Amino acid sequence: MYTTTDFFIRLVLASLFGAMIGLERELRAKEAGTRTHFLVAMGSALFTILSQYGFDAALKDYASFASFDPSRIAAQVVTGIGFIGAGTIIFQKHVVRGLTTAAGLWVTSAIGMTAGAGLYALALTSTVLVLLCLEAVNYVTRRFGVKKIMVTFSTEKHETVKSLLKELQQEGIDFDSYQMHRSKSEDGSTQFSVTLEVKVKRNNYRERVMSFVKDFDGVSIEMME
Repeated sequence: MYTTTDFFIRLVLASLFGAMIGLERELRAKEAGTRTHFLVAMGSALFTILSQYGFDAALKDYASFASFDPSRIAAQVVTGIGFIGAGTIIFQKHVVRGLTTAAGLWVTSAIGMTAGAGLYALALTSTVLVLLCLEAVNYVTRRFGVKKIMVTFSTEKHETVKSLLKELQQEGIDFDSYQMHRSKSEDGSTQFSVTLEVKVKRNNYRERVMSFVKDFDGVSIEMME
């Protein structure tokens, strides 16, 4: 026989596990942080408890002809969490962002449901595995992986643009897109603004790009993200 204390423990543990994952996301300045993961895990646990034990009184009255499926409400959590996850995914300038955070919300919901079902060891193990995945993979990709960044630089000479692009290719730096905008400044001189989507190594990529551009006279970086 389960008591209110048992349900309280399940909610607290689910919220704690969700907050642990959310804290890691918040420290990475991601779209969904501690509060979001906390609420997702707690809500998933609460729906699971409600689905299993919330209708006992009604079922006793109609036990002879009522059907009971304890997973019916909990199954809708999986569908509902998809809408929240979709809200964290952003398509910006040919780059998809937020997929890892969306997947984190999805697995956080599963962890909350697991804790709500009373499977504490499984919920704890899953939380540890999620944190290990996020931290270990982040370390490896920062050290050895590549990153797509958008760089916009400006110069007054078209020859400088050609030289810069040629030097990028010689250095083995790939760029997937290239846009150049020509405009007139207030003093009447021509200004060339070039936006590139560049693949660079994650390790100190900002310093490397800045150092590379400094080798060209009259070139300034307007944006890098």
